[in-house]
Amino acid sequence: MSSRDAFSWTVVIAGYVKHGFAEDALTLFYQMRQSNIQPDQFIFASVLPACAKLGDLEQGMAIHHEITRNGFQFDLYVGSALVDLYAKCGRIEKARDVFDKMPQRDAVSWNAMIAGYMQNGLVEEALQFFRKMPERNVVSWNTMISAYAKDGPFEEALTLYHEMQLAGIQPNNFTFASVLPACVEMGNLKQGMEIHKEIVRSGYQCDIFVANALIDMYAKCSNMEKARDVFDKMPLRDVVSWNAMIGGYAQIGHVDEALKIFQKMPEQNMVSWSTMIAAYVRDGLCQEALTLFYQMRRKGIQPNEFTFASVLPACARLEALEQGIEIHEEIIRCDYQFDTFVGNALVNMYAKCGCIEKSWQLFQEMHYRDVISWNAMLSGYAQNGYFVEALEVFQEMQLAGVKPDTDTFTSVLSACSGLADLDRGMEIHQEIIRNGFQLNVSVGSALLDMYVKCGSIEKAHDVFKQMPQRNAISWTAMIAGYSLNGHAMEALKLFGEMELAGVEPDSKAFVSILPACANLGALELGMEIHEHIIRSGLQDDLFAASALVDMYAKCGNIEKSRHLFDKMQERNVVSWTTMIAGYAIHGNAKEAIELFEQMQHSGLKPNHVTLICILSACCHAGLVEKGWQFFKSMSEHYQITPTMDHYSCMVDLFARAGQLDEAHEFINKMPLKPDATVWACLLGACRIHNNVELGNLVAEQLFKSDIKDAAPYVLLSNVYATAGKWDGTERVRKMMKDRKVKKTPGCSWIEVNKQVHTFLAEDQLLA
Repeated sequence: MSSRDAFSWTVVIAGYVKHGFAEDALTLFYQMRQSNIQPDQFIFASVLPACAKLGDLEQGMAIHHEITRNGFQFDLYVGSALVDLYAKCGRIEKARDVFDKMPQRDAVSWNAMIAGYMQNGLVEEALQFFRKMPERNVVSWNTMISAYAKDGPFEEALTLYHEMQLAGIQPNNFTFASVLPACVEMGNLKQGMEIHKEIVRSGYQCDIFVANALIDMYAKCSNMEKARDVFDKMPLRDVVSWNAMIGGYAQIGHVDEALKIFQKMPEQNMVSWSTMIAAYVRDGLCQEALTLFYQMRRKGIQPNEFTFASVLPACARLEALEQGIEIHEEIIRCDYQFDTFVGNALVNMYAKCGCIEKSWQLFQEMHYRDVISWNAMLSGYAQNGYFVEALEVFQEMQLAGVKPDTDTFTSVLSACSGLADLDRGMEIHQEIIRNGFQLNVSVGSALLDMYVKCGSIEKAHDVFKQMPQRNAISWTAMIAGYSLNGHAMEALKLFGEMELAGVEPDSKAFVSILPACANLGALELGMEIHEHIIRSGLQDDLFAASALVDMYAKCGNIEKSRHLFDKMQERNVVSWTTMIAGYAIHGNAKEAIELFEQMQHSGLKPNHVTLICILSACCHAGLVEKGWQFFKSMSEHYQITPTMDHYSCMVDLFARAGQLDEAHEFINKMPLKPDATVWACLLGACRIHNNVELGNLVAEQLFKSDIKDAAPYVLLSNVYATAGKWDGTERVRKMMKDRKVKKTPGCSWIEVNKQVHTFLAEDQLLA
């Protein structure tokens, strides 16, 4: 332009602001001042919004001074722009001061003030101002509705929407796009559908912003059929439309449908990729999530904090430490390492990958920690076996004033379970009650598990009975509790109640109930549960299959046990050990040893339980030399330090073979102090081989502690009885009486028509 007047500058400055080039607008304003063009009220009213958009209060105040010098402070348009500037920069008192001094005010001035109050969290003041307005236009109503729909109370947004209609103000596209999120937050699909009808009557159904709000509303209310209908009828779609559909399908677990939408998108943005990655992780498809993340990076799309917080859980679940470290390095390059959501995901990822020290380091470096941060650290310690440290973190969390939630208590209870610390667990139980979480199903299940693992089956039962809702986890925890604590009959009864309650057992439930069948020798019931497993499609589940192998072996059907073992698609060390144990209890030492060798050829190393089983097999078959070789190889070949159970097996091995002196010598050379089980093994052999002298020595060692188990006393009494030393038998009986040791009555089970019946010694039921 050859000559530029104030009007020309105003048009260009206003154009820059309108299209988002606020910095350029300010630069142009100062160029104009250098050109000696005197700004008028229109130029000032055009440039102030640039300062507001940039949040540049200093520049805005400088321009305000210039406005005052030029005498434009009472201009309606300039005054409204100043109110808007100060409100958006958080100086609401200054905005109010300008507003109060305005000789004239229009709807723009009032709306700027209302928006300012809402943006600064002063909801009551905004509402009072709104009620005082001489005349409200659609913008006034929209400002209030959108603020309530965003920050709540959400009911107020709907109330104002209906008031607006009663006042005769016709909603526009912004009104509809603002009120629909309130329906989402309230879960009020019915109200949302009513508004949809009004949208159609008003002719806004094809407006892209309104249609996007409708899709979002239907998707978040899990009505994807209606969301898809709106989406398909849109004449134009933007990336928001596509992303809303992807997010909706992902939310209800329809990952395949989400992927189809994702692949059809004309152009995917960072939100599209991040939503799809999060959907894969939520559905347990962690490898696919990682693959998608790397595809995103190859396409040159820059991840944000949401992307990183979504992909890191995939690394955690896969224990993919290498990929996790790579992503961590990229997070640092992108400067997201101090974002709370990303920090939480990093703490969790390193903990799940076993790098607990790195997890703790990152936790300490976090600028802000929310309850999720503390929970990530708590669960990390608990899951990695650092139970004491988990409880210490919980204590620190309380001192920091962070309110625990259900996940907090679930992790803390897990730590108490790991320590078998009943007293601490009971203290946590009281805290749970004080925090009002005692009726939560997840916390209830964790309480059950804690009491079970601490050996307090009665308290576990009390918690179970008080639970208003029970899921598969609760039932399974209680069944496992009965089964692990020797209450097999109660476990079977509860499993039946679980089925009657309509709760479908999962793999863990079957794994918990099958040992009860095994312990009772209830083969028919075990076979029925096997059929149930097949109907549930869990016959190939590694843990369920291993439990079936164990059940059939312990119920006497070793052929069926081996058949199921051979059919297993996947085997771990537990599977192999279970089958070896089955052969051991059936006295099939040859098959047990062959299987032990096959296990090693498959690339799996035996653990300490496997060695107990193979020693037991040698013991039952009298293979002293072979057993001795296995025992010596524990430290040399398998790097396993023998425990008391291994030493007990060796004593039993020597004793059963009649080598009592060797067994006694072996005990005396043990690096561990022999416990009652070890001495009882030798005492039993003394009875069989009628060795009273050694029996007396063994009994002397055994009874140094105040043993309440009647079995060793009965063994010694039998040693004396076999040798005809009745005075010795009488002494043992007196010792039992003095120590208040009672002999447990003999117990038998019989299964008739899938019902297990229990009989005690001297039972008169069949007399």
